[in-house]
Amino acid sequence: MPTNQHKSKLIKKEEVAKNTFAFHFEKPEDFVFTPGQYADIALINPKESDEEGNIRTFSIASSPSEKDLIFATRMRDTAFKRELLRMPEGTEVEIDGPFGSFILHSRSEKPAVFIVGGIGITPFFSMLKNSVLEKPDRSFYLFYSNRSEADAPFLKELSELRGKLKNFVFIPTMSNTEPGKTLWKGETGRITGEMIKKYLLNINGPIYYLTGTPAMVADIRKLLADMNISEDDIRFEEFAGY
Repeated sequence: MPTNQHKSKLIKKEEVAKNTFAFHFEKPEDFVFTPGQYADIALINPKESDEEGNIRTFSIASSPSEKDLIFATRMRDTAFKRELLRMPEGTEVEIDGPFGSFILHSRSEKPAVFIVGGIGITPFFSMLKNSVLEKPDRSFYLFYSNRSEADAPFLKELSELRGKLKNFVFIPTMSNTEPGKTLWKGETGRITGEMIKKYLLNINGPIYYLTGTPAMVADIRKLLADMNISEDDIRFEEFAGY
């Protein structure tokens, strides 16, 4: 019987935002995935554990063409994440996957609108990096909400993608800005219907993709419903327990 389980070793870890780390693992030769999918990481013989267990689910932040498998997460004070953070390079884990159907729609004439906050960016980061190679005709809009620039994972890398994807509109917005205390010149506050309409000429044309906590996803789904966006044009994935 085929199996989705793979052994892999940690290559490196790096801080990509305040209290947020990206973990690079060796990509097994037979690990084939589509941008937007996720995998489970299981610790092998961890030194500590707790009631939340030794397995976590993470969206894949790398593109299929990248050498490493990259997962990013906001750190919390749990046994799993303490183990992950202090894990030496070369430590072996078990990766189970890929799973999920949260992938780009096939009709390239319909724009893709990503609405996300914080570490929920990972599946979209994978999709956008992959699109640089595929050079699709579709347009991308990314509304990306964070408290501040320091809290925004992959902000620099996403900004750089604007020069590589001709039809990519990037709209980062920061909610924790005070006059005279920040150099941020972009959008501020939460993502609103007015903000979306400011950048989209036709709000009923795209497919909308939402990720985040259940509460955030519920809020954005209501926002889109109030804008008369059809449920058929909305895709979402909820992440609990960041």
